Amino acid sequence: MKSIESNDGIRAQDTIGPNARPYWSPYLAGLGLGVVLLLSYVFMGRGLGASGAFTRMVGYAMLAVAPEHSEHLSYFSGYINAETHILNEWLVFLVAGVFVGGFISGALANRVKLMVDKGPTFSTNWRLWLAFLGGGISAIGARLARGCTSGQALSGGATLALSGWLFILAAFAGGYLIAYFVRRQWQ
Repeated sequence: MKSIESNDGIRAQDTIGPNARPYWSPYLAGLGLGVVLLLSYVFMGRGLGASGAFTRMVGYAMLAVAPEHSEHLSYFSGYINAETHILNEWLVFLVAGVFVGGFISGALANRVKLMVDKGPTFSTNWRLWLAFLGGGISAIGARLARGCTSGQALSGGATLALSGWLFILAAFAGGYLIAYFVRRQWQ
């Protein structure tokens, strides 16, 4: 394991291999994300958000398995209908592009490796169960809030919506609070 330094001076432990390239500057990556958000408003007329794409995919999977039942669910009525197909929803392609782009970026930086990132005191099974539990809680929260963190923070914050800014502040405050209690698991 070697320590590497990115363009902005942030040091990170490299567990991938000796040929891995340094991470991008978070400022440059944030600028790129801002440009993507701006272009999404210019060309699509709305901001970014991933939970709508996942809900649409689940709705279409339900439509394939149990069409009579899923057509009568009021929750999915806005996501599935006879006129629109899942491939007509641009957010589905956005989410697919995130996975493909992430893989390509990792491959170009020699950072592709199948591994479970965890602290030394956690077992792999415990880490996977906690990740599944945290993902489930986040998914439920995204549906209750009618949007995911990217929709709330990025798109809401970009339009100066009070709810978006409150979410950003609460997310960072909650992250700092929880980090205090779990930081020893990563040392």
